[in-house]
Amino acid sequence: MNHTVQTFFTPAGTDRPPNYEMLKEEHEVATLGAPHNPVPPTSTVIHIQSETSVPDHVIWSLFNTLFMNSCCLGFIAFAYSVKSRDRKMVDDLTGAQAYASTAKCLNIWALILGIVTTILLIIIPILILQAYQIFRVSGLIQKTDTYL
Repeated sequence: MNHTVQTFFTPAGTDRPPNYEMLKEEHEVATLGAPHNPVPPTSTVIHIQSETSVPDHVIWSLFNTLFMNSCCLGFIAFAYSVKSRDRKMVDDLTGAQAYASTAKCLNIWALILGIVTTILLIIIPILILQAYQIFRVSGLIQKTDTYL
């Protein structure tokens, strides 16, 4: 029996030993020899066109319609978002982008107005209550206990 010992050297830049698949492949090439296939290998190339993604802002518009619908801006933004999605479905990217831009602008305004309105609805009653307490303590407003 002829036992040969092969030593495998790792490349100088790596600290890891070669893995099992690489060793197995080298053994197969040494035993079987290089493949003798007369036909050169063929490759298939698939060209994927990069589509410009046009966001339609439908979810944002729906949120603004349901929660931040100041001056009906959320509903109008939702209508423009649906128009943008329709234009995108018929491959009119220019029209879809125009409608999406309008929807985005309306959504921004609806969100700003909704947040300002919410803040004012919290702050104004607090300020009125504080003013009432100040006037009551200073005596400008007197408590009357007369009932009709």
